[in-house]
Amino acid sequence: MRFDLIDAAKEEFPVRRLCKVLGVSPSGYFAWKDRPACHRQHRDMVLLAHVRSAFRLSNGTYGSPRMRHELQAEGSPSGVAGRPG
Repeated sequence: MRFDLIDAAKEEFPVRRLCKVLGVSPSGYFAWKDRPACHRQHRDMVLLAHVRSAFRLSNGTYGSPRMRHELQAEGSPSGVAGRPG
């Protein structure tokens, strides 16, 4: 969470200062920045892209039941959309 804040504010403030204020090391931030996304993060990003696309194609009218049905029908890349609920 702290690294996300640093990443969002790095255009306005120096990274070293942000790290000091948030109590993390700059090397820790840069290691986090260079680390590839884990499998779950990658899957979540793909699912989010599918959700945004389906929502856009529905002109913003799909709620969660219709969205889940749409994602299941297109073979959602994640089991998340297939969960009942």
